[in-house]
Amino acid sequence: MFPLHDDTQRIHGRPYVTYLLIAINAIVFLGEVIATANFSNEEATNTLLQNYGAIPYKILQGDIFSAVSAMFLHAGVAHLIGNMLFLFVFGDNIEDKFGRVKFVLVYIGWGLAAAFAHSFYTMSTGEGGIPAIGASGAVSGVLGAYLVLFPRAKIFTVIAAFFITTVKIPAIAYIPFWFIMQVIFSLLNQSGGVAYVAHIGGFLAGLLTGYLLKNVVTRYGMVTPQIRYPAKDRQKISNIPDMTVHTQPEVIKGSNFYEIIAEMPGLTSQSDIQANYDPNTQSVRIFTRGPRKYDINVRISDIQDGNIKIDQIEYLNGIVRIRISKQL
Repeated sequence: MFPLHDDTQRIHGRPYVTYLLIAINAIVFLGEVIATANFSNEEATNTLLQNYGAIPYKILQGDIFSAVSAMFLHAGVAHLIGNMLFLFVFGDNIEDKFGRVKFVLVYIGWGLAAAFAHSFYTMSTGEGGIPAIGASGAVSGVLGAYLVLFPRAKIFTVIAAFFITTVKIPAIAYIPFWFIMQVIFSLLNQSGGVAYVAHIGGFLAGLLTGYLLKNVVTRYGMVTPQIRYPAKDRQKISNIPDMTVHTQPEVIKGSNFYEIIAEMPGLTSQSDIQANYDPNTQSVRIFTRGPRKYDINVRISDIQDGNIKIDQIEYLNGIVRIRISKQL
């Protein structure tokens, strides 16, 4: 099964860090090919792996540099494309959720967790001197976080068996199936040169990080809600003091409209969402009816005289979009 893309919409624009990580991996791989004559030069290949690969006994002695450098090395084109495909499909939404700087930090952290998990395992099996390379440990962390944060997302997947077809598979089914396969292969010791325990370690680290973000950082107010205008139209606007919000809403300003984007996971129907504009406070109240309660007040201080109309309410994969028009 090969993922093509998902149906989760981003809030904060293009995933430049994800693109950059893919570009760095591709450039480094090109350097590998040149330095090793497409891996045909055995001496150069061994030197590369010994200097920059994650050698388990060295990792457990504190060689963090090689654990990081190994994340950007790959053993072949298929190895590179496989890892980068998963990073491209799942990484953009994780970057969107964490923010660019935090995404870099957690990505490296997941790769380190994978390296240590693999190192402990291989030392116990007597293979602690064999270098490991690849971004799969860090990408596995991306999958773990994605499962927690976007369980209802649909993954458009190519299935190649006796025929080739595309299907939409829920993340709650796709990613656990992938993880179970990693566990089975690791238990059967059918590695074939693949560090399955590294995948497991990175995945569990991502799972934990996603859980902490979703159930601790956000729920207990460790992230301060902000409202922002993107790009050149960004202006300072203020929140109503008693505003309660699940995550950071964003306001997009157009020539004669505003669009408010906020996260409201767990709603069963778009009809649960209500929105009202109060001209006295120049604020939009977005609230829900039903078992899952949200109440967001967004003040838009630069609205001038005119009729304000709630044009459209859309809800998809936990994201609500409220479009407001100004009728002068």
